[in-house]
Amino acid sequence: MASPGPATAGELLRIEPLELCFPFELKKQISCSMQLSNLGDDYIAFKVKTTSPKKYSVRPNTGVVLPRSTCDVVVTMQAQREAPPDMQCKDKFLVQSVIAPSGVTVKDVTGDMFTKESGNNVEEVKLRVTYVAPPQPPSPVPEESEEGSPSRVSEQENADGPAFTRALRERIEPQENSLEAGALISKLAEEKNSAIQQNHKIRQELDMMRQEISKRRGGFSFVIVIIVALIGIFLGYMMKS
Repeated sequence: MASPGPATAGELLRIEPLELCFPFELKKQISCSMQLSNLGDDYIAFKVKTTSPKKYSVRPNTGVVLPRSTCDVVVTMQAQREAPPDMQCKDKFLVQSVIAPSGVTVKDVTGDMFTKESGNNVEEVKLRVTYVAPPQPPSPVPEESEEGSPSRVSEQENADGPAFTRALRERIEPQENSLEAGALISKLAEEKNSAIQQNHKIRQELDMMRQEISKRRGGFSFVIVIIVALIGIFLGYMMKS
């Protein structure tokens, strides 16, 4: 996963980090995440682009960040067969964001919203990609054997066997679990964003129900006043008669 880095506070979204850092390993998928924060009161639609779309998958690549909320975006680099020269990466990402109508959903977000022809004020933030070497497991330190001592040599060989097996297992197990971890992270991010949108929708429906109940109560009170006034007029007329 990406290590914490500097963030930018744009007019629409705050993005963290500004640099996507991948611990590069050959023939292994690697995931990295970034967080989009909406500090304002507007609905913000976003779209994530990259200069190497076949190399990376982004989930979600489009979406809506609700007012005073955050959205997690997971970027997964496909397994690479070759390492780049000097571990230098020229790939770039671009996060576009615009103010969207209140109540907009992910299904309403289209590519036309982020074009100049739409007339929207499109905010763009560029992100760099860097590769770092993965952490290496500690290598066992062999003991010095005394010359002419067969028993010390035998002990050293027996000690190196389990240590080498453990080191090899530590290298293999993370590779086997990387695909499952990337898929789980993507699923959790999507479920979190969906739950936030559903919660906001329920709040809007509750507010509408409260307003409707308030209107009905007001109308009922007015009817009672009219009935009481009519009864008073009728009783006054009967007493005069």
